[in-house]
Parts: sequence; structure tokens; C-alpha cells
Amino acid sequence: AQNAQQLHERIQSSSMDAKLEALKDLANYSRDVTFAQEFINLDGISLLTQMVESGTERYQKLQKIMKPCFGDMLSFTLTAFVELMDHGIVSWDTFSVAFIKKIASYVNKFASDISILQRSLAILESMVLNSHDLYQKVAQEITIGQLIPHLQGTDQEIQTYTIAVINALFLKAPDDKRQEMANILAQKQLRSIILTHVIRAQRAINNEMAHQLYVLQVLTFNLLEDRMMTKMDPQDQAQRDIIFELRRIAFDAESEPSSSGGSMEKRKSMYTRDYKKLGFINHVNPAMDFTQTPPGMLALDNMLYFAKHHQDAYIRIVLENSSREDKHECPFGRSSIELTKMLCEILKVGELPSETCNDFHPMFFTHDRSFEEFFCICIQLLNKTWKEMRATSEDFNKVMQVVKEQIMRALTTKPSSLDQFKSKLQNLSYTEILKIRQSERMNQEDFQSRPILELKEKIQPEILELIKQQRLNRLVEGTCFRKLNSRRRQ
Repeated sequence: AQNAQQLHERIQSSSMDAKLEALKDLANYSRDVTFAQEFINLDGISLLTQMVESGTERYQKLQKIMKPCFGDMLSFTLTAFVELMDHGIVSWDTFSVAFIKKIASYVNKFASDISILQRSLAILESMVLNSHDLYQKVAQEITIGQLIPHLQGTDQEIQTYTIAVINALFLKAPDDKRQEMANILAQKQLRSIILTHVIRAQRAINNEMAHQLYVLQVLTFNLLEDRMMTKMDPQDQAQRDIIFELRRIAFDAESEPSSSGGSMEKRKSMYTRDYKKLGFINHVNPAMDFTQTPPGMLALDNMLYFAKHHQDAYIRIVLENSSREDKHECPFGRSSIELTKMLCEILKVGELPSETCNDFHPMFFTHDRSFEEFFCICIQLLNKTWKEMRATSEDFNKVMQVVKEQIMRALTTKPSSLDQFKSKLQNLSYTEILKIRQSERMNQEDFQSRPILELKEKIQPEILELIKQQRLNRLVEGTCFRKLNSRRRQ
């Protein structure tokens, strides 16, 4: 308590040197929760915010002659503030617009001062994540355009904090604003900047950066949730036109029936035949195939993207299957719907990002339409695997299980591009999957053999006793644990 009181007085000293030394000490002591509580009880947070809001102006004149001193003073002030707030004692809702404006201004003003920039970004992230009111105020003060230059530098910690702020703004944005923000990110070429300056930079990606990239990946894919949960309206002509377009692209060369003389029945018959060739379950009204959610309209979006952007592959798959015997055809429509649903499950579309996961995939940062391209690769894989398995319609679920295993195994290798992902899948044929399964089964059987199980049973009590003693020794000796703060960074 005495220490807190002394520092509270020292940081208000009129001597620059004394003030600087006091702020340096405060930045160190603030990590301790007991000290933090005492300092906060003295209204220390308000004092620091006042120093940030008004104190900086007082030193503007000194800035030119005492720039290092000014920079250090501000850095220690912000560090102390971050450490004190990390204890969760004070609510974030208590801060003024003037304070927010000042912190936001530092992101631009002190771009060359790493420590001030880092603390300012950390404060903005915490404000957005911890208070809805502050989210709105920060969103008004800081733009994506102001943040992006910090990603183009070489300091990975600054890049990490910058992506963390973007993620926080993305996460807390209202549903109607989220797509708008995604469009801004696309306009500012965020994906390609991250790919060039972060993912393909000549240095290893640390765990915290990997976590922030994972969060961005999840939030980006979650934009698909709306389409995934939207049922098709069979009465909506614009939606029905998409199905007509799929038919037109696949069978364009075939002549349409003439419009005269009983043509309506003939046309209906032709459409039904074509929808059967396209692999829909409901040949008469394929719109009904898209009324299940998930995957809803997202499946139809994927099919149209494939038909338009990979037209040759689309036509080949449809015509190839329509010329097979009925029981051996791989139904494109049904496959696309089930595959879209599976890919959404694999990528956990619609789920909030985990606080501990850092499982990002570089290949999803290589294309603006990465989910659609992912689908296009996987639908061709499904068709290939169907042929390799010589599957019939009764084997549909079995084929889907194998395809899921192929995709999951290829993803675990973390391909750096979609082309690399495609080549990984080429090496994971159905025959190769069977070999891997057999090998894993044999290894599993080795560990489950009787001698191994008997040995495990025999030594288990001894191991448990050893663990118990080790835990008791730790309790007796005492130990120091790292503090994990709300941003996971140390």
C-alpha cells in the first residue's frame, strides 16, 4: 500500500527525470495484482488516463528537444495502463471518447515507435472485445486503411497486434455490418498483404500470430453461414434461374424442343431427364433439394461457381456420369449438396473461434474465393474416388466417408497453396487410404496386444504413486506460474 501511495505521488512530479523513473517503476509493479489493487484504489487509472488525454499536450513543446524522453514516458504510461487493466479490476466502459481518440491517434502518430504502437493496438483490441459501447467508438476512430500499413512492416509482434485489432472489430461488428467490413478488407487487399508480408515472409510464424490468422480464417468462413442456413424458395424465380443455368451450361449443345405443338409436355420431359443427369434427387423440381439447412443455398452457390469457373471439368463430370449405368453414376447434385455440408463441418462454419486454437491453413489465404475453390477441388476428388471404388448408389455414404478422410489427411499437411492441396489429394487415392488404414490398424493391434496390456497393468500403480509424490513435492516447494492475460500474450 505504501509503495502504491509513493508511486502515485512520484508520477505527478514536476521533474521530468523523476516522473520518467516513477512511470518505469509503475510499469513493472503493475503486473502484481496486490499492488494493482492498491494503486487502483487510489484512483490511479484515472490519473493515467488524464496524463494520456491532457498530459501529452503539455509535453508537445518538449517533444522536439526531448523526443526520446517523451517517447519513453508515454510508453511506460501505456504499459502500466495495459498491465493494470489486465487484472480485470476496472470496467472498460468507464473511458472517455477523448481517451479513445488519443489512443487511436497514436496508432498513426507513433508508427515508428514500436512500444507505443504495440501498447496502443493492445488497448484498442481490449476496448473492442470488452465493451459494446467502446467497439462503436473505436470503429469510428480507426479505419482498416490506417491499420494495414502496420502489416507491411517487418515486426511480427506489431503485425500480430494489428490483425488482433482487425479480428476484434470483425468479431464484434453487428451482423449487417460484418459483410460490409469483409468487402472493405477485400478492397484493401488484406488477404494478399497478409500472404506476402506475414505467411510468406522469411521468418517462422509464432503461436500468437498463428492464433490470430486462425481467428481471421474462422471469421471469414463464418460469412458463409447466412447462405448455409438459407433454404431455397421454390417459388423464387431468380433462385430457380440458377438451376436453369446449371442445366444450360451442361447441355447447351443439345437442342431445345420447339415452342409449338404440345411442346410443354415435351419440354417438361426434357427438363426432368436433364435434372436426373445432373444428379438431383427430385428430378421434377430440383429446387426442393436445397430446402435442407445446412447447407441450404450455399451448395447451389458452389455448384454455379464450379460450372462457371471450371466449366470444362463441370461438363466432363456431368456428361461422364450421365453416360454410365444408372447404379454406377455419381450424382453431381446430391454429391455437391452433401460435400458442401461436409466442408462446412470440417471448417466449423458458424462456430465462434476457439481461444486456444492456432490451426490456420495458408492455402485459404491464397485466393479471394478460397471456399469455392476448395469445393471445386473436392468435388472432382469425390468423382475420382467414386470411380476408384467402383461405387453404386448404395455406397454413397461410404464414398463420402473416404472423401472426408482424404480431405482431412491432406489438410493436416498444411499445404501452402490450393495446387499443393490438389497434389496431396492425388497421392491419397482410395488404394492408398486402404493401405494407411491397414498400417494404422496393425500399429493399434501391437499396442493392444496381451503382453503390452499386462505390462501396462503391472506398472500403473507405481507410475501413479510417482505422479502423486511429484505433485506433493511441487506443493511443498512452491512454484511460479506464468500469468495468462485476456489477450493470451505475455
